[in-house]
Amino acid sequence: MSQNSITFIKAKAFAIRIVRLYKYLSEEKREFVLSKQLLRSGTSIGANLAEAICGISMKDFTSKIYISLKECTETKYWLDLLCETDYLSKTEYDSIEQDCTELIKLLTATAKTSSNKLKSNH
Repeated sequence: MSQNSITFIKAKAFAIRIVRLYKYLSEEKREFVLSKQLLRSGTSIGANLAEAICGISMKDFTSKIYISLKECTETKYWLDLLCETDYLSKTEYDSIEQDCTELIKLLTATAKTSSNKLKSNH
């Protein structure tokens, strides 16, 4: 994986959307607690991928990929909660949730591939 990989590019674009959503939620909706959690987990996905790219071993790389996947799953939880508590409209939610679900699928595939490479090396 590199910074030119589709997963990394999508994770960075998603982080930008999360930052903008955080600004909207805090400035327009005056919601500070859930939106801060969303900001932390949503921007952590790409940060952990950046660390994975510079991993010192396949084990390190795989670990960071799984952390990114966990952060992405957490982000989906916060998005669900924000929608179900009416801070996000269904339309707003559907747009960003679709991106989140796509990232989960990409990260799951990457995690499985790297886990299989680890197993085959032992």
